[in-house]
Parts: sequence; structure tokens; C-alpha cells
Amino acid sequence: MYGKIKDHLQKEIAGIKEAGLYKNERIITTPQKADISVSTGENVLNFCANNYLGLSNHPRLVEAAKRGLDSHGYGMSSVRFICGTQDVHKTLEEKISKFFGTEDTILYAACFDANGGVFEPLLTAEDAIISDSLNHASIIDGVRLCKAQRYRYANADMTDLKEKLKEAQAQRFRIIVTDGVFSMDGNVAPMDKIIELAEKYDAMVMVDECHSAGVVGKTGRGVTELFDIRGKVDIITGTLGKAFGGAIGGFTTGKKEIIEMLRQRSRPYLFSNSIPPSIASAGIEMFEMMAETADLQDKLHENTKYFVKKILAAGFDIKPTKSAICAVMLYDAKLSQEMAANLLNEGVYVIGFYFPVVPKDQARIRVQLSAGHERVHLDKCIAAFTKVGKELGVLK
Repeated sequence: MYGKIKDHLQKEIAGIKEAGLYKNERIITTPQKADISVSTGENVLNFCANNYLGLSNHPRLVEAAKRGLDSHGYGMSSVRFICGTQDVHKTLEEKISKFFGTEDTILYAACFDANGGVFEPLLTAEDAIISDSLNHASIIDGVRLCKAQRYRYANADMTDLKEKLKEAQAQRFRIIVTDGVFSMDGNVAPMDKIIELAEKYDAMVMVDECHSAGVVGKTGRGVTELFDIRGKVDIITGTLGKAFGGAIGGFTTGKKEIIEMLRQRSRPYLFSNSIPPSIASAGIEMFEMMAETADLQDKLHENTKYFVKKILAAGFDIKPTKSAICAVMLYDAKLSQEMAANLLNEGVYVIGFYFPVVPKDQARIRVQLSAGHERVHLDKCIAAFTKVGKELGVLK
């Protein structure tokens, strides 16, 4: 049987390559940081990691992870409700709740699991999920696993959301679901307006803070801080794999009854191993760092403002952004790959994004700024974009 599907898969892969949509993986041979080395020997500047606060190789987190290994071992070999819960897991959950100003927190192996496991335990066919059209794939998959009625509103379009909320009045419970920062565009969800509509039309609110926690808000506490709505969002999901150290692990934090029900019925929690003690220990250290100072957030905001100003002055077309994501629009898939390859030759590591990751004819290079970048890094990146942009006819 595999002979038939093998031929089919080979043709599909060949078609992906011919269309210029094949994804190659570059291999990094150093720790994740602003300047890295790749397996082909180049030393390059990394502008495509989710390492927003530059913590992926921070000495305090590395040492905390080592201490966790020494004190609590390598792995748990169990799920949480059997024998997979250590004191470090509970401490980390408490730290997350305090950081976001929520009542309780539950840990997952990844935020993909958090989003995949949040809807089905809480909602039935009597209920409604109203989801932003640009929400992350993990939210889409989580919605698919739930029998609730599905409504989809145009990205950050409050008029459309209002209409969908009116339609959803036929259901028992309603929940509005949105990314805090939309990862491919960099725009921030209008959470203040979403909360207003939720209160008017009796809906809960859930926000995925993966690309906003640690990034937006004066102290990096995400969109609830940015819009001064702490305590008004019912469910927040997020990750330890981006701004918060860049390792692995996700979480859901929010109302205590919701978290309690997820502990009882959320399948990715019930049937996946606990996160390793070293990751939990480093996560605790990271949140202690966040409580001490907002210096990293300040530097990230300064870097982002500087880069966006300079890249616009060079003549590039970018998506409006209020985050650490700058989407440089190229529209053509092959062009995005060619430009990324040429930028690598200039010592700048970025990736071209194209269909199906973004809509057709909306190809781009997503630049991600970090507190780990210094001004010299930013200037080199801007100069490389300008040079390659002129060579490829993107700039005139």
C-alpha cells in the first residue's frame, strides 16, 4: 500500500518545490541569541526568533535550569494527576497567576496543547465560540475539537464581531477568542473594544498572549496591561517558549473554576507528561526577573521603534505594528525566499513567509526584534535589507 501513497507524496512534495513553497530548515550550531552560527559556517544576526527579551541563553535561566536538574531530576515520566506534579510546577503556576493578575494557572507541554485543550471541557453544542479570522492554528484546532457553534469575524473588525455576537445570542454561553498579537502581521487585538462588546452581549473573553506577553504593555504583562483591563479577561493562554525564556511549555491562566475544570477534563493536560523540572525551575527564575525590573521591555520597545522608523524611511512596505514583529511585505512567495537567501549572504538570518502560512499573494519577511539586539545589529540589518531590496527591485 505504501508504494501508492509514496508516489502521491513525492508528486505533492515536487509540486511544493516547483511552486517555491518548500520549507528548508537552517541548522544553528550555537545557543539561541542575537548573533548565531549556522551549520554552513556563517556567523549571522538572528532576526527571526521569538526571543523577544533575549532570555533564551540568559545566564540566570541557564543556572536555574541546572539547579532544577540537580534538585528535582531530569524528567517526570508521568502526567500531572498520577505522579507528575512537583513543588516547582505549583510554584511556577503561582508565579504566572501573579504576573497576569489571575486566579489560577494550569501548565501544559506547549501552548498548542493549552489552546487545543481549553474549549472541549468547557463548552458543548449549546454554546458558541466567536473567533478572530487570523487566530493561531492551535486555536483553530482547539475549536474543531469542540462541538460548540462556530462564528468567525474579520481580523480585529469590531463591527463584524458585534454582528456575530448578535447571532450567537441564540446559544447558551458565548466566548470571544483572539490572539493578543497576530503573529504574521504584528498588530494588537483591540482588547478594550472587545471587552466592551463582551460585557454588552454577555460573552466570556479568551486571549492567546504568546506573542504579546513579555512584549506589549509597559512591564510586558501583555494586552491586559496595555489596555488596562487586568482581571476582565476570563482566559489567557501563553507560552514559555517565546519571550519567557524560549524553551518549551505552555499555560492557561484565568478564573479559578475554569482552571479547575481543565485539570479534570482537559485531554492534553491529562494525557501528556509534565514539563521537565529544569524548565519549571528556569520559568520561576524568569518571572522573578520580570518582577525586579522592566529594563528588557524598555530596550525591546526602543529597538522596535528604531527599526520600524528606519525600515520605513528606506522605502519598504510594512504592516502596521504595535508589537516586536515587523512584517516587510513582498507579496510574491518566490521573491520572499530569494530575498531571505540573499539577506543570509549579507549576514542577516530571516525567513520568508508565504502560503499556506499567510494568504496567497501576501508573502513577506517577518522581522522579529529582541532586547538582545544592540544598535549595531539593527543598523546592519537595515543596511542589508536596503542593499538586497535594491538588488531585487523591491526598492527603487
